[in-house]
Amino acid sequence: MKLFDSLCRYQPQMLGILRIVTALLFIEHGTQKLFGFPESAQAGGSLGGLMLLAGLLEVFGGILVALGLLTRPVAFILAGEMAAAYFMGHMPRDFFPVNNGGDAAVLFCFVFLYLVFAGAGAFALDNRGNR
Repeated sequence: MKLFDSLCRYQPQMLGILRIVTALLFIEHGTQKLFGFPESAQAGGSLGGLMLLAGLLEVFGGILVALGLLTRPVAFILAGEMAAAYFMGHMPRDFFPVNNGGDAAVLFCFVFLYLVFAGAGAFALDNRGNR
């Protein structure tokens, strides 16, 4: 269809927007773990071990993805983190993501996995030398 064919020229820009919005949402999960912001009903207790590592990956990895810097390797690591979070933290509660609270982990995992293959798209520091 002609309408959809004409949209293809905006693919790099939309990939860049998907990358940035995903990263900003992901960073929130890290700041919630590390700084208690935004405040959560689930917050509380000391942060140690895997949760500390997850928070650090989410904040610093999210910043790198948002900037489009080292996008492919960082996205690969973050996809792995989300797969581990799902199988270790969510799946034991229930098989279905809608019942176990793992929807976001699954979506983040597959968006990051897509970025490994697709690259950063537009608006990325990774593209500095490609002009």
